[in-house]
Amino acid sequence: MKRREFIRNIAWGGAALQAAPSLWAEAQAKAPAKAAAASGLPDLGIGWGDSPKAITKAAVEALGGMGQFVGRGDVVIIKPNIGWDRTPEMAACTNPEVVVGLIEMCQDAGAKKVIVLDNPTNEAKRAYIRSGIRGAAEAAGASVPFPNEQHLKKMPIKGEWLKDWEVFSDFLEADTFINAPIAKHHSLSRVTLGMKNLMGAIGGPRNQIHQKLDQALVDLANFFKPTLNVLDAYRMLVRNGPQGGRPSDTKLQKTVVAGRDIVAVDAMGATFFEIPPQELLFLRLAADKGFGRIDLKKLRIEKRTV
Repeated sequence: MKRREFIRNIAWGGAALQAAPSLWAEAQAKAPAKAAAASGLPDLGIGWGDSPKAITKAAVEALGGMGQFVGRGDVVIIKPNIGWDRTPEMAACTNPEVVVGLIEMCQDAGAKKVIVLDNPTNEAKRAYIRSGIRGAAEAAGASVPFPNEQHLKKMPIKGEWLKDWEVFSDFLEADTFINAPIAKHHSLSRVTLGMKNLMGAIGGPRNQIHQKLDQALVDLANFFKPTLNVLDAYRMLVRNGPQGGRPSDTKLQKTVVAGRDIVAVDAMGATFFEIPPQELLFLRLAADKGFGRIDLKKLRIEKRTV
């Protein structure tokens, strides 16, 4: 069952609202591994080449194509990192061409509407425009609204540390949630990848989350359960993260990783920084709880060069 159908069936408000996220998380806890195993498709798809859009499509096609995740008539929400007032050359935000590639694939799969949304750290209008994402996504036919605080709902996260928090309901109401982070250095968590990108789907005093960041990331990942995770590692920010500021802070990796399992995608992303996944506490915690896998040797990985 898709997210929007699930929430519509139990209704918003009262006890049903309190139950919805925890029931959804429980029902979907092992869905990525089960889906991959049942389909016989790879756990991770990797695209490599000179075009960010082309390698994005190659990575998703290795998983069987966007039709595995998006149905005809679906409302799809794409969550890139648009956190900073930085140009694509600074690698602080997801590459606009990666976002366009996802939009086009969703449209080809029959999506009724594609929404691109983030809650930036910098002022939203500046970040949306300077990142290049708003212009590129709108030109591709997506809706690119600024975050609307009226859509914030206090939801029971029911995590080990995060018990409840203000969440943008847009991410729960969509049929398909595509998490599209960029691979970056981070001063606190060492790297920011898919799990940390989910902080842009919430409101409230987000600085408080840094008090126990690793556990908070695990709680958020288990709450949101993105349908698909697509990691932009075309141009990575390898120092002075999360916002960088100089082209010399970046590295051209020319890679995109896609997968159902957000933990596995982040584990692969860690290796691009020469960090064994087991060294990152948030990945160990997630793996220990059975929320995903970090032993890359046990995963089926398909690489495509375009």
